[in-house]
Amino acid sequence: MNAFFIEVIIPLSLSKTFTYKVSENEFTYIDVGMRVAVPFGKNKIYTALVIDLHQNEPTLYEAKEIHQILDEKPIVNDFQINHWFWIASYYMCNIGDVYRGAMPSALLLESETLISKTAETFVNETELSDDEFLIYEALQNQSSLKVQNIVDILNKKTVLPVIQKLINKNIITLQEEIQEEYKPKLVKYIRLRKQYDQEENLIALLDSLQSEKRKNLILQYFQLQAQEKKPISVKLLTETAQTSTAIVKALVDKQIFEEYFIKEDRVNFEKNKIDNELTLSIAQQKAFDEIEKSFEDKEVSLLHGVTSSGKTEIYIKLIENRVSEGKQVLYLLPEIALTTQLVGRLTKHFGNKVAVFHSKYSNNERVEVWNNVNQNSETAQIVIGARSALFLPFNNLGLLIVDEEHEQTFKQQDPAPRYHARDAAIVLANAHQAKVLLGSATPSIETYYNATSGKFGLITLKERFGKVKMPEIELVDLKDSYFRKKMIGHFSTTLIDEITEAFSKNEQVILFQNRRGFSPVLECLTCGHVPQCPQCDVSLTYHKYKNQLRCHYCGYNMAKPTNCHVCSSIDMQTKGFGTEQIELELAEIFPQKNIKRMDQDTTRGKYSFEKIIDGFKNREIDVLVGTQMLAKGLDFDNVSLVGIMNADNMLYHPDFRAFERSFQMMTQVAGRSGRAEKRGKVIIQTYNPLHNVIQQVTNNDYEGMYNEQLYERKIYYYPPFYRLIRLTLKHRDFEKLKEGSMWLYQVLQQNLTIPVLGPEEPAIGRIRNEYIRTIMIKMPGDTSIQGTKKTIQKILNSFDLVSQYRTIKVTVNVDFY
Repeated sequence: MNAFFIEVIIPLSLSKTFTYKVSENEFTYIDVGMRVAVPFGKNKIYTALVIDLHQNEPTLYEAKEIHQILDEKPIVNDFQINHWFWIASYYMCNIGDVYRGAMPSALLLESETLISKTAETFVNETELSDDEFLIYEALQNQSSLKVQNIVDILNKKTVLPVIQKLINKNIITLQEEIQEEYKPKLVKYIRLRKQYDQEENLIALLDSLQSEKRKNLILQYFQLQAQEKKPISVKLLTETAQTSTAIVKALVDKQIFEEYFIKEDRVNFEKNKIDNELTLSIAQQKAFDEIEKSFEDKEVSLLHGVTSSGKTEIYIKLIENRVSEGKQVLYLLPEIALTTQLVGRLTKHFGNKVAVFHSKYSNNERVEVWNNVNQNSETAQIVIGARSALFLPFNNLGLLIVDEEHEQTFKQQDPAPRYHARDAAIVLANAHQAKVLLGSATPSIETYYNATSGKFGLITLKERFGKVKMPEIELVDLKDSYFRKKMIGHFSTTLIDEITEAFSKNEQVILFQNRRGFSPVLECLTCGHVPQCPQCDVSLTYHKYKNQLRCHYCGYNMAKPTNCHVCSSIDMQTKGFGTEQIELELAEIFPQKNIKRMDQDTTRGKYSFEKIIDGFKNREIDVLVGTQMLAKGLDFDNVSLVGIMNADNMLYHPDFRAFERSFQMMTQVAGRSGRAEKRGKVIIQTYNPLHNVIQQVTNNDYEGMYNEQLYERKIYYYPPFYRLIRLTLKHRDFEKLKEGSMWLYQVLQQNLTIPVLGPEEPAIGRIRNEYIRTIMIKMPGDTSIQGTKKTIQKILNSFDLVSQYRTIKVTVNVDFY
């Protein structure tokens, strides 16, 4: 009798696939790309993905039977499965890690998943099936249940479809989600009542009004209506007529005006669509034509356009062409904050064809986008997202745009898979025979090297849109300013004068400080003690808002001490400064102004980016203080001044990319200034104004920076001439780690003919009570990459077999950034 088997991937950190037994009927029903619930280990159930069907019985173990089939049709396609295996092989991680990282967690239910009731959802109990009602009833009495508990309640093994139905009905949620309560912003608008559409009624009304103020308000309303041709908000009307809301209210009470509210809805974009033809400037049109021409013989092209040169409009035009051919488009961005602005711009052109996919979206929303992309639905023809959007089930991809391609956030650091979205996107596009456009004002050295050596197409855009001049950059020498007493807190008098001038012209200001919190160090002035994290080798950062000291690596926190823990002195002083301190200092200098900050502390929730960015765009915020989130492609037309508070702390990092990163960061931040008609200004405060990189930023000299860095990279064996693999070893026992890392280093050195460096203790040698050692392997461009990786993997496998080193955790980071 023939036995039937399926091969599956399990969402655990395992490099192998597993074989399960199925009946003949199941065998004919199941397709590659469907999910099945399978037992794994002693008594756990996982959602596995079918990647093959066969009749070869496993030799090493007896195949278990599956629990149930979860899908009616495949939700993952061959393109994806092949791409996932490529990621696992290239980035030297387990296929189980890739599968787990790629799928929205709502599609990966397992016996340990915690399930709870959705707050404030009205449930019609009569519409629930018996099984659904039993789960719903159990959740009335308990705050959460595990899948295993539901198996016991229903007394059956096949419970995942029932749970999935309840998730779809929004009755239950998975506990991993952190839901932010967000009340949509309701804007109050006003309009004349219907009867005053007739001219005679309106004239009679104006004649009957005694109050000049009321008459004036109605006339202002008509003037605005003629100019704006869109709904008129109460705020706009009162500001234009220079009157109070009391007069508006009086006219509402008299049944002359009526108020109504418009709620900003965020998932349906159809109403955003405006039928207008996008016209490119001469320079943009030239760049657009060059891109299309380069796509004829190059798979990948780089658009190197200065900040504010209008790259987004070129992208929109390219997207238009691909959408008209019925192709799907993926637009990758480095930061979730950027999607907020871009969605607005793209939905004006494409309405509901745009879908957004990133980790701040809820589970249900992500599953919806996943299904729409899988069905090639029109509502997800263009997907905007952060790096995770790369894993969506595209089956008809025509174009991939990687905007701000130089950003380090495209590289996933933890957990595995540690992939680089830009490089993985190029491989994915190749499978689909799609084209890739990389865009940046400050391309990464590797990309620019590929473009200048002819591997990628290269298109340059040297002028800003509307022929606006590049911002004027002024350097302030902090040494000199402190010496001459020309400082107020951390602000030079030059910067304060410029901010005052910007305010006098009703313009907005951005201040950049690449460190969050109030101050990175709290020091005792008597004995010099600095509070350290007990679990990591770092000092605790002081956060004034919460009055606590916090570790930015493991999250440990404590209340700010009133006296020194070592000598009990009460003389404690903060050293250094972060965004929080800038915000507070500025509030003292300009108490009337609205100052907000944008960093990891203020943007934790799903809509927090939108609130800050919308507030700044609508000119409700005068100054935005922020970390590198501000340096990424945000577009505000009323910003005339950008201040970089301290340019030096970026330059002196123990990292071969420090100079390249500093140049990119400063140029990008500077590019937020003067994006409309007026020329912007940038003030860079530094202790080292003659530093090469700072001079290159001032002169907007990308080529100079590139040539200088390329020369150094060649001498010291760094990318683009060498590929880097970093092995990180972690263990709680310092001696064991030292021994193990030395063993691994020596074996690597004996078996590889290429440079192996280490084992080295990184700048932060202990995190979460685990000591760290790193080993770096440098592979010349002409060596066999796959062969070298196989050797490394073999050595890692044998390291794992040495009993005393088995507990040492080793992570592999290929092309690490």
